[in-house]
Amino acid sequence: MSSPTPASYDAVIVGAGFAGIYQLYSLRKIGMTARVLEAGSGIGGTWFWNRYPGARCDVESLDYSYSFDDQLQQEWDWSERYATQPEILRYVHEVARRFDLMRDIQLNARVTEAHFNEGTGRWDVATAAGDRFTATYVIMATGCLSIPQAPKFPGLESFKGRWHHSADWPAGGVDFKGQKVGLIGTGSSGVQMAPIIAEQADHLTVFQRTANFSVPAQNEPLTPEVLAEVKRHYGERRKLALDTATGHFLIANDKSAMEVTEEERQKEFEFRWRGAGGGFRMLRAFNDLLLNKQSNEKAADFVRGKIRAIVKDPVKADLLCPKSDLPFGTKRLCVDSDYYETFNRPNVDLVDVKADPIIEVTPTGLRTKSREYQLDTIVFATGFDAMTGALTSIDVRGRDGASLRDKWEHGPRTYLGLAVAGFPNMFVLAGPGSPSVLSNMVHSIELHVDWLTTCLSRLRAEGKTTIEASQPAEDQWVAHVNEIADRTLYPTANSWYMGANVPGKPRVFMPYVAGVPAYRKIVNEVAEKGYEGFATA
Repeated sequence: MSSPTPASYDAVIVGAGFAGIYQLYSLRKIGMTARVLEAGSGIGGTWFWNRYPGARCDVESLDYSYSFDDQLQQEWDWSERYATQPEILRYVHEVARRFDLMRDIQLNARVTEAHFNEGTGRWDVATAAGDRFTATYVIMATGCLSIPQAPKFPGLESFKGRWHHSADWPAGGVDFKGQKVGLIGTGSSGVQMAPIIAEQADHLTVFQRTANFSVPAQNEPLTPEVLAEVKRHYGERRKLALDTATGHFLIANDKSAMEVTEEERQKEFEFRWRGAGGGFRMLRAFNDLLLNKQSNEKAADFVRGKIRAIVKDPVKADLLCPKSDLPFGTKRLCVDSDYYETFNRPNVDLVDVKADPIIEVTPTGLRTKSREYQLDTIVFATGFDAMTGALTSIDVRGRDGASLRDKWEHGPRTYLGLAVAGFPNMFVLAGPGSPSVLSNMVHSIELHVDWLTTCLSRLRAEGKTTIEASQPAEDQWVAHVNEIADRTLYPTANSWYMGANVPGKPRVFMPYVAGVPAYRKIVNEVAEKGYEGFATA
């Protein structure tokens, strides 16, 4: 019996998060046919999978939203400065409904392979369910935080209680009432979860390997008056965001932390911590916090002082203070609501697993080197195989059957963060080699999708069907990304930006750190020069 003929499209888009659904919308606008293949049972990407308690965006909702349609941004009302996961998911569904996108999105369609067929000059794509597709272009909208770090603790299979991972949370939620809960991991997910779990549980034990910096969100409801004012000037807000390094509306100080007095420095830090509204504004307190070790240490000392002032137990406070080998902001800065205050609760304990490592999970809890903890539920907030995991989990093969996994064995290699030499007509949205996770992701997604859509439209107008990054252009871009990163403090931290959270993963700084305006200038110049660094046919 012959297999059914693969469904044919101009483009197959892998992933139905913010990137995938906007790419679908944009390709439709230029008359291209496209099919979005989504592994999950719903759209939303990160915001579909990360349903853990306390999950919310760490970029303000007014910026972490699409700008491509003014009617959409005028009619949608965000309820808080930092929207929760359910609200963001409602927004994504409204976008899909408004623009009738669901008819071209296939759910429960986990892509397992994407092979470039040199005979046809097209991509052959297959899903785990056995569905097959063929397309001129394949566009990877797979997201940077898509593949969870699976718990790898001896004895986990013997645990008689419940366990959950933050990135694969039960859709119906979890009731922690009366429970003894262990939370493993204190990155963004753990920091957001801990206060909520502590309120519900009988007892919470937080197992921390490395203390990270967290700053208060200063979250608040968005009143009708505030929303009306923002919407009157939304265009101006978006234009201002275009000129910021991170692609969202943050007032930046253009002075060095070392050129002002101690009093001025403290006043500015205090303003950023509290008066200016918290969050990532802290990183913009001075222009050299991520460039100058001395300036960075001033910010780190300020935050450590805040932690010690909030946390009443000096032993806990000391454990929660990041050490001097972690420069401020070089790991993903956490943005919290009452995280440090949580450790003042009598039902919350903190365990330093660097000093007292977890040996195994037992049937009734877990055991560290020094003692055993009785637990009803274990929550793993152990992060992701960031930036590359979603792509390397698919069997992607380019010319001559070359494997993307093999090519990226020593770290991701791209041209402009958009294309990979040897993989014609394949594009990556907001992935490694682009500002991506160091920026407002929605802004960077729109930048990539708009650039790519214009590129494909021009190719079609010129009667061309193939575009491929050259190896020299890719080599030069990788060298440039590394050179820019090495001018900063980022590579000095063992962060997921470096792949340091995944055992055996190459230590390479993956995002492009020069900022969104510099990046936009480069990719636009590439396009203006007839897609310099690409071969077209």
